[in-house]
Amino acid sequence: MELSPTQSAIREAVREFADSEIRPVAAEADRESAFPEDVWDGLADLDLTGLTVPETYGGFDADRLTYAVVNEAVAHGSLAVATALSVHCLATACIAEFGAESVREEWLPEMVDGRPVGAFALSEPEAGSNPAEMSTTARAVDGGDAYVIDGEKQWITNGERSGVVVVFAKTDPDDPESVTQFLVPADAGGLEVGKKEDKLGLRASDTTSLVFDAVRVPARYRLTEPGRGLAAAFSILTGGRIGIAAQSVGLAQAALDEAVAYAGEREQFDRPIADIQSIRHKLADMWTSVRAARALTHEAAAAQDRGESARTAASVAKYFASEAAVEVTNEAVQIHGGYGYTSEFPVERFYRDAKVTTIYEGTSQIQKDIIARDLLGE
Repeated sequence: MELSPTQSAIREAVREFADSEIRPVAAEADRESAFPEDVWDGLADLDLTGLTVPETYGGFDADRLTYAVVNEAVAHGSLAVATALSVHCLATACIAEFGAESVREEWLPEMVDGRPVGAFALSEPEAGSNPAEMSTTARAVDGGDAYVIDGEKQWITNGERSGVVVVFAKTDPDDPESVTQFLVPADAGGLEVGKKEDKLGLRASDTTSLVFDAVRVPARYRLTEPGRGLAAAFSILTGGRIGIAAQSVGLAQAALDEAVAYAGEREQFDRPIADIQSIRHKLADMWTSVRAARALTHEAAAAQDRGESARTAASVAKYFASEAAVEVTNEAVQIHGGYGYTSEFPVERFYRDAKVTTIYEGTSQIQKDIIARDLLGE
């Protein structure tokens, strides 16, 4: 998919920022399990924290292909930073698409500026791949003028950093079709941030649980009609999965770049290891996987931009690109040999980070199920 001159310029600008500002602090952020807030402010300065916000509210209002290009470029610097950005953009997209005008005016301009940071609370301890099983509830009170939310959410990116959370809850605890979407300020009474998860990878991105204990929000913070929450979530997640596919491409490209550079510099038997056929074949396979993943991602993004249903295309892209990221980062470690297993080189971090792309925003198994249902006409 050929990019427009504007999209190419955006890609180069974001890639330059990633290489100069994100990549140099990524290892320390991973080691300290601390998000680089200065980098976040830099993303805001580039208007990237407003990617999914309409221009009316000061946003970038990017088309889906541009969104994919930006996600790939940021992930080339750090997947943890790219993940935090994409989740923030999920939250702004929900508010922009489903919120009342007063809610959009209240929250979106400041979120465009980077603060408050957005979070997206769908998964629960006992309801991951099947969100209809969630137990979080939202009870109408005061004659319908407010809601009281109770429950627990898990695996929340930006959970610790967030200033506003898009939350999914049942308005009828016994009805799986009553899931509804709400906006909850992070400082709302009764909302508690749980412990920060100690993860294999993506360590610079905070992942927590969120506990809602009689959290009261005004009725105007209900973003969807009762029972329309899951449909809204799935429509937003189609674009989100394209974003994760793009991030997987960016991470795989970073690993490939490191492997190519190392193979050209490292010598064995008085010659660069890039002269060894088995290494050359690994690099060829890696490059083929990266190019194929990028093509599928751009194809899905372009379909959504054309107004077509991109649900299956997004699943194909997310499935292939995330699995490719795991494969490519694994081979990058192998090409580095023993050095690849140490933190002296970034490929070990890429390898640890890659696995999560096959899990969050729908596991590879969920993506294959979506693809198969479409293939079989179900």
